[in-house]
Amino acid sequence: MESEIELIKKIEAYLFQELNEKERADFDHQRNINPILDSKVVEHLAFLKTIEAYGEKKKLQSQMDSIHQSLDINEIKHSVTETSSSIIIFWNKNKKNFAIAATVAIITTLATLLGTGQFSAKNSNTNYSALKRDMENIKKSQNALIRGYDATPENNINSNQGKYGGSGFALTNNGYFVTNYHVVEGADSVYIQNNKGQSFKVNIIYIDPSYDIAILGIADTTFTNLPTLPYTFKKSVSDLGEEVYTIGYPRDEVVYGKGYLSSATGYNGDSTAYQVSIPVNPGNSGGPLLDNRGNIIGLIKGKQTQTDGAAFAIKSNYILQSIENIPQDSLKNKLNITKQNNIAGLSRTQQIKKMENFIFMIKVYN
Repeated sequence: MESEIELIKKIEAYLFQELNEKERADFDHQRNINPILDSKVVEHLAFLKTIEAYGEKKKLQSQMDSIHQSLDINEIKHSVTETSSSIIIFWNKNKKNFAIAATVAIITTLATLLGTGQFSAKNSNTNYSALKRDMENIKKSQNALIRGYDATPENNINSNQGKYGGSGFALTNNGYFVTNYHVVEGADSVYIQNNKGQSFKVNIIYIDPSYDIAILGIADTTFTNLPTLPYTFKKSVSDLGEEVYTIGYPRDEVVYGKGYLSSATGYNGDSTAYQVSIPVNPGNSGGPLLDNRGNIIGLIKGKQTQTDGAAFAIKSNYILQSIENIPQDSLKNKLNITKQNNIAGLSRTQQIKKMENFIFMIKVYN
């Protein structure tokens, strides 16, 4: 059996392009069939980048120390002392203008932060509630058994309620999913569970805390590819008053909710989100927000506690942006978004039947 040191040497040879074509192809194949190996490659790449960054920091510090030693501190002090009186005169003459300029700069910075959603709801007061579901004290449901769940010993481990939960949905049919960052934050392990009660282990492959987005990748050899996704993402802005709906897991079974888009911005004017008038509860976080045609227009993330029916969803463009930002070397399989919508002409009940096979409960263990 290959030792840990030998494995690390092989991983480094792979990362540094030292393997021949056949060896690299064999190693790529092993990464595809072995999630543990793939995870080690990603972790080691991150470690090497950390070492590289530390080396750059030490190099810069050494350069700065060298520059400092070449300076004549006494000469600098003397020159500054000689001109200090003129600096004071200049300050007294122009301090009012400086104050105005500083005020303008502060206002501009605050406006920019508000416009990009940096003062988001998660940093605000108690009038906002994220919709992560606390599952620690919830009695285990028998719904999975009723739905024909295969109660093998392996599945029994995964069927525990976990500590926290939420919703998520498929990005592709080959094992990529999206949910909220706040749902999986601090997780030791994460599982997804489908509407038949089957659970599969996933890895967190990318996070964007500023937009509250997490991308998950399947890490379970028992997972088989899903059918072709029936929905796609809407890239244009949705209109006020447009009817919308969501599907998620605030309970141990899939729950549907409908409403309408009530504002083009989210909590406290967050331009990265919509406000929707729709019933949502803890567990809805990470569920899709869809329009009448079954296009994904957002990702449910929270609600306003002191206003009835005021929920918030991250706009779909920011999900697509997060997908584009994923480092390619962290992807085991290609992540290609379906561009065709196959449910646009169906009734709402038929859309839901098609959709619910692609909506998953997220279970977090820590």
